[in-house]
Amino acid sequence: MKRVERLAPAERDELVKSVRKILEIVGEDLGREGLKNTPKRVAESLEDLTRGYTQDPKQVLNGALFKAVSDDMVIVKDIDFYALCEHHLLPFFGKVHIAYLPAGKIIGLSKLPRLVEIFARRFQVQERMTHEIAKAVHDLLEARGVGVVVEAQHLCMMMRGVEKQNSYALTSCMLGRFRTDGRTRGEFLGLLRHGRISV
Repeated sequence: MKRVERLAPAERDELVKSVRKILEIVGEDLGREGLKNTPKRVAESLEDLTRGYTQDPKQVLNGALFKAVSDDMVIVKDIDFYALCEHHLLPFFGKVHIAYLPAGKIIGLSKLPRLVEIFARRFQVQERMTHEIAKAVHDLLEARGVGVVVEAQHLCMMMRGVEKQNSYALTSCMLGRFRTDGRTRGEFLGLLRHGRISV
């Protein structure tokens, strides 16, 4: 994917200087070959990894809403994501599963992963990201119900602190019928346990 420049040149220069300062403070030699372009690369990386701040879910969904023929549950599973934890600025990553009950409108399926990207490309906590995705789908589609489940591994738990490599966090947000109707919620969670159907 092409890198999107969203910072003004002066802001980018300031970010590069800040990364240089961090490297100096931790004791690195900025003159050595491996680090010569690191401040610029890190600045570009941060610009890309936080691009969600300038993206609007309404614009992403623009033109991709269609009249619903069915009011049956729609599920998109296993949407990969990568985000930066706002507590330590370390990555957390995993999969998002989204379900909704249409109320006259459906969305192009490719737009749900794009919606996930908007909220993942910010400094985040998993719990808030889960809720933001669910609320955006619920509000933009005016759906009868939305269920979102996120499972993720956090490098702040794997590389530092408790250093538990096999742990993962599971969060969910249920809105509308998914919150009030146990059968709807149970159907969604049950379908998440099933693997792909082979053809």
